[in-house]
Amino acid sequence: MSRLIRAIIDTGALRSNLATIRRSAPGARVIAVIKANAYGHGLVSTALALPDADAFAVARIEEAQALRSAGVPQPIVLLEGVYGDEDLEQAAQHRFEPVVHDARQIELLERYAGSHRCTLWLKVDTGMNRLGFRVEEFAGALERLRRLRVPALEIRLITHLARADEPDSRMTREQLDRFHALSRGLRLVTSIGNSAGILAWPDGRGDWVRPGISLYGISPFPQKRGADLGLKPVMTLETCVIGVRKVKRGETVGYGGIWEASRDSTVAIIAAGYGDGIRRTLPNGTPVLVNGERAALVGRVSMDMLAVDVTGLPRVEPGDHVVLWGTDLPVEEIAACAGTIGYELVCGVSQRVPVELR
Repeated sequence: MSRLIRAIIDTGALRSNLATIRRSAPGARVIAVIKANAYGHGLVSTALALPDADAFAVARIEEAQALRSAGVPQPIVLLEGVYGDEDLEQAAQHRFEPVVHDARQIELLERYAGSHRCTLWLKVDTGMNRLGFRVEEFAGALERLRRLRVPALEIRLITHLARADEPDSRMTREQLDRFHALSRGLRLVTSIGNSAGILAWPDGRGDWVRPGISLYGISPFPQKRGADLGLKPVMTLETCVIGVRKVKRGETVGYGGIWEASRDSTVAIIAAGYGDGIRRTLPNGTPVLVNGERAALVGRVSMDMLAVDVTGLPRVEPGDHVVLWGTDLPVEEIAACAGTIGYELVCGVSQRVPVELR
């Protein structure tokens, strides 16, 4: 292996997951959410690998500009909107579609004197209490947008679900009821469903759906894995063994001596650490695949290395293949060991880790 650690991105799995999402939301158009470097999978490369996506969504205008510079032609939704006149001009010129969630953003639009067509997503806060106009503010915000002088203006409605990953959530039911009541009779295009909304709430989708984590083959539900939902993992984080050593019973491994050998053991040193985005808090016993066989993390993850107990495995040598998560070791399982979610692990892969598309 010429590279010690790398993230293998399966572009075929990306496209397969998009197709699965389309089947789950028949008739809806798809905004593929690729913010945060496509959840660690590569912003531009992910967009280029999904030519059939109807649109993309990012958090910030810099991400949208990078996509346009790379030749991505689809509409791009700015989920956090714009915050200044220059950004608004850029958004209009490049066909970015800002989410409008604050009165100051409407003031920007009221001052706008450009000639470019502008599509806006008016965000209503149905209960998330993060961004968006409250229900009692919605009518006034919509009326102000309708009075804008922007040519060929299209207004669409958007909201976000706080607990869609809980299939029996009363809160989600209340959010959907509020949104449907507000949008009834307006004859405006809508977007509701995130990954969990698409898969668990048939009336929580809207005309456009916004899959994020499910695109990457990761389950949005705490008790399920992507494979349970017909999804394929897109990222395999792989590396290699760089050293093998014998550890005598009673000896410890790594900083702080938090793991002590209960028997004479063989320990493999792996080229991966928190400098690569591996959580330092991963506990002893977290699984790692060494030559396709499960082995257990031992000792504390350091900046560039971690150790695994390979006692009892067939002969392990420097250069042997290691998988930290991927098709045969779901990232959801590793996230559970870390007390977090798969989103955080894939988003946290360091920029120093090379990405290889397949």
